[in-house]
Amino acid sequence: MLEAKNNDELPAIPGKRYFAIGEVAELCGVKPYVLRYWEQEFPQLKPVKRRGNRRYYQRQDIIVIRQIRALLYEQGFTIGGARNKLQGEEARSDVSQSQQIVRQLRLELEDILRLLRR
Repeated sequence: MLEAKNNDELPAIPGKRYFAIGEVAELCGVKPYVLRYWEQEFPQLKPVKRRGNRRYYQRQDIIVIRQIRALLYEQGFTIGGARNKLQGEEARSDVSQSQQIVRQLRLELEDILRLLRR
């Protein structure tokens, strides 16, 4: 297995839409079989599967994989602990996005109300 490197030392993610599993393995510093295993363990990882059941990862998948890698290899989390941490962050992110949408809607409604009062 590859030794744990800091995510800052990993190569930059190229500006492509889809990445093959071999490319992702190199970009994230893990073996392809590890990526396939993590797909089973982390519901956040859902690469697109096309012809012949080939996996194609997107930029967001690579970011999640790097987060998983950091949790497991650098911070010492177990698979279950990393899964829980990611799910907790996902829930907080959903709440934060919802709050941001509500704030934006409120501002737009206040603008409309000001226009109507004129």
